[in-house]
Amino acid sequence: ALVRRAVKAAALGNAMEWFDFGVYSYIAVTLGEVFFPSGNPTAQLLSTFGAFAAAFLVRPLGGMVFGPLGDRVGRQKILALTMIMMAAGTFAIGLIPSYATIGVWAPVLLLVARLVQGFSTGGEYAGASTFIAEYAPDKRRGFLGSWLEFGTLAGYIGGAGLVTLMTALLSDGDMTSWGWRIPFLIAGPMGIIGLYLRMRLEETPAFAAEAEKAEAARVKVPLREMITGQWRALLLCVGLVLVFNVTDYMLLSYMPSYLTSELKYDETHGLLVVLAVMALMMVVQPFAGALTDRIGRRPVIAAGCAGFLLLSVPALLLIREGSLWAVGLGMAALGLLLVCFTASMPSALPALFPTRVRYGSLSIGFNVSVSLFGGTTPLVVTALIGATGNMMMPAYYMMAAAVVGGVAVWFMSESAGRPLPGSAPSVDAREHVRGETRDHA
Repeated sequence: ALVRRAVKAAALGNAMEWFDFGVYSYIAVTLGEVFFPSGNPTAQLLSTFGAFAAAFLVRPLGGMVFGPLGDRVGRQKILALTMIMMAAGTFAIGLIPSYATIGVWAPVLLLVARLVQGFSTGGEYAGASTFIAEYAPDKRRGFLGSWLEFGTLAGYIGGAGLVTLMTALLSDGDMTSWGWRIPFLIAGPMGIIGLYLRMRLEETPAFAAEAEKAEAARVKVPLREMITGQWRALLLCVGLVLVFNVTDYMLLSYMPSYLTSELKYDETHGLLVVLAVMALMMVVQPFAGALTDRIGRRPVIAAGCAGFLLLSVPALLLIREGSLWAVGLGMAALGLLLVCFTASMPSALPALFPTRVRYGSLSIGFNVSVSLFGGTTPLVVTALIGATGNMMMPAYYMMAAAVVGGVAVWFMSESAGRPLPGSAPSVDAREHVRGETRDHA
């Protein structure tokens, strides 16, 4: 029951955070008109995605602050703090006056709110995945960890569904004048719910044991050791997170705008396709997580890398064909390949690091990679298409990421069914009871 409560709270909190963060992507075209007025739709979109990418520049700073704090004061306290900061930053966006009202201060305030979001997110994913990994039994870590990304997809679906509904019900004028604010203002009450859930959690057994040892020895792990002492694991983390987040942000954040702005696809239909793909991913997610417990994390991640290398071009050609069935089939293919990463990474990444530096080192490696490669994906691909005129750039970018991810998989060790580094074996209570029964017999 304790494990289930920990997984549920981490996943629900993650869903709320990514609802906040994801809404920005789905409403990017409207935000460009409100905050970056110009006669060029591509320039508007570039400016909007520039503010999107700016939040990722401060994520490593957030990781360097929240990660070591999470290793020092506890995972649960930091996860509660990141929750309330994200909700506050998102709620603030909904209150900012438009460019027409206050001029250049509008995009400046938008940028400040995005930086608060990015800073708080620097401690979110590493903390949530560490929290679940340290609670989960060794033989079920993949399945239980997969629910973290199930929560992420639920948050994306909540954001996409709300934007789609509003786009269908409101006129373009209403959407631009006031409708765009509603998804951001919802973040306030959602943040309070998420904070309540996370404040009710108990600290993980692995951290509690490590904290007791550290207090007895009066040892504090310096930030330098989290980086230089874990350099090999950090490099593997950067490579794995690169392929995970480039493909993730390409599909879930960039594609709605690609369909609308570059392919002139109907905005509502484009969002509905992405919504359906995410729902499909949610259905497959727990089964793929259980598969990683059975056959290992490495084969599943390697299959995803090979799939993106071989199928990115055919999938994008289908999407560019333009008909609803072709767009749906191409997006579904990319979504199912992405599940190979979403189902594996929450359990594979924490297993790269020992308990005493897990939150800190994972936060640093994860956020450096996301900042340099993942969060900049919409901006870089939009700029590449504008510079070259080549509409196949999204496929080439995903293929390059797949190569990097494949190299990282080659060098990583298998962690399925094994204790986390620096932690004692974690056994399912039912297995423990069966073992005691056998011993008694």
